[in-house]
Amino acid sequence: MLILNKTAGVFSKPSKRNMYEFLRSFNFHPGKLFLHKLVLGIETSCDDTAAAVVDETGNVLGEAIHSQTEVHLKTGGIIPPVAQQLHRENIQRIVQEALSASKVSPSELSAIATTIKPGLALSLGVGLSFSLQLVDQLKKPFIPIHHMEAHALTIRLTNKVEFPFLVLLISGGHCLLALVRGVSDFLLLGKSLDIAPGDMLDKVARRLSLIKHPECSTMSGGKAIEHLAKQGNKLHFDFKPPMQHAKNCDFSFSGLHHIIDKMIMQKEKEEGIEKGQILSSAADIAAAVQHTVACHIAKRTHRAILFCKQRDLLCQSNAVLVVSGGVASNLHIRKALEIVTDATQCTLLCPPPRLCTDNGVMIAWNGVERLRAGLGILHSTEGIRYEPKCPLGADISKEVGEAAIKVPRLKMKI
Repeated sequence: MLILNKTAGVFSKPSKRNMYEFLRSFNFHPGKLFLHKLVLGIETSCDDTAAAVVDETGNVLGEAIHSQTEVHLKTGGIIPPVAQQLHRENIQRIVQEALSASKVSPSELSAIATTIKPGLALSLGVGLSFSLQLVDQLKKPFIPIHHMEAHALTIRLTNKVEFPFLVLLISGGHCLLALVRGVSDFLLLGKSLDIAPGDMLDKVARRLSLIKHPECSTMSGGKAIEHLAKQGNKLHFDFKPPMQHAKNCDFSFSGLHHIIDKMIMQKEKEEGIEKGQILSSAADIAAAVQHTVACHIAKRTHRAILFCKQRDLLCQSNAVLVVSGGVASNLHIRKALEIVTDATQCTLLCPPPRLCTDNGVMIAWNGVERLRAGLGILHSTEGIRYEPKCPLGADISKEVGEAAIKVPRLKMKI
């Protein structure tokens, strides 16, 4: 692999030998004619190694993914050097599987699109280094991809959605609301001021030791909370949604997490059990936590819809709210958002669950969108670098706060 300067995110000159052998392993298809442009997408921003080939009409010709979830469950969270090593071990195989499934030889690709921002530095580095070698050997255009933009635009692969639309991205690493006006035209309305909802749910699941629960031992923290919450009573604990007096679209989860942590400690004392043992009230806690998170997300999203309609940034009727990211698969949170969209005459759309989490298809599709629009296509990769932290679009969250829109109270009967 390439030598990586961590602080600058810059790579030394690629070695060509391994890539040459990799490309020789493909069976070429002389005489086969592809009528559409083809993009290979590569994703390594966090803990999934993924690749896909998508054509310009949105057909997914081949995809492959290697999940690191099982490894990180054992360590209690993502350890960046471990994630980096797993990406290194799997990226060539995953790209090869995606290309083989698509029956597309590398020479037939129109471009290579790769996530370069934002994400874990060590993980981004693996994907970028591999892509640079591939681009160098094939002499193909390179399309750098913003991970959040890719999540936001995935819905246009699966549904006929025109610009503008509102997007809510909720995952283990991100939480934001943005207005999507074009392929690379985003207005940021609000974001998490601390941690992401998925991260908080994972931390609560670890604190409750749900990995020791027989029904939850193989689940991620967020999935374990959702599963156990079905057996619990959300009214047994009264957690207040954060930032109730802040009339903006920002989110906060760390204060809520601290309150939950203290309450769990108190319940352990009451039940006379040590940290690491499962509380008898674990299901009730899971239900209350999930509902509080859902109400917080729903209220901020409600305000974003009202702001956009007030400023004529969205249609007054038939506006679209897209919800994506790993937490978007949580059905309780989705039902809370349905209550909001019903009250505001909006349409709620979510990509299928497999496209809500990190995947290669969304990266390839974002590459297709950029290729069609002629945006951000590089014919020279000199000086290209990854960016672990990178905002999405133009930040107008201050303007949203200054509007101080009061949100009507909705009954969250879920």
